[in-house]
Amino acid sequence: MEALSAEKKRVRRLIRLLRKEYPEARCSLDHTSPLELLVATILSAQCTDERVNAVTAELFRKYRTWEDYASAPAAELERDIHSTGFFRNKAKSIQGACRLIGERHGGRVPDRMDELLGLPGVARKTANVVLGNAYRIASGIVVDTHVSRLSARLGLSRQPAPEKIERDLTAVVPEAFDN
Repeated sequence: MEALSAEKKRVRRLIRLLRKEYPEARCSLDHTSPLELLVATILSAQCTDERVNAVTAELFRKYRTWEDYASAPAAELERDIHSTGFFRNKAKSIQGACRLIGERHGGRVPDRMDELLGLPGVARKTANVVLGNAYRIASGIVVDTHVSRLSARLGLSRQPAPEKIERDLTAVVPEAFDN
């Protein structure tokens, strides 16, 4: 118990330093709605945020609602997102997620972890991004390649799986941290 307390203090110091160094830190995916953030996050798999933002600049002008994505010809959506890689799987996930948003969620991107995880193409990372950035709900920690690498380097987790890294980090990172 004492070791965990010391680790929590160390993490608080790290957070203070990071906030000082990066006071304007924010989600780097451009979006104006939960739906746009969901789509951008699905597109971000194995792709840079810079490339996703370049693609979504036009995509978000063309597809404005869940219906637009759900009813688009798959081949057309695939062409629109081609440069993000894995475009067939991503198009299938986006269209499947949008159909379920319409069918099960009244056209609104869910604001609960369990409901987000029920959407195609959505795992914990995507769900945490959407909840935290679109709804300001801190339900977990986004574990991407960078967080995975840094958590190992800082000795915060030795786990290889993102879900296990998230569990380790959740144990030492405070839910709310104001100072």
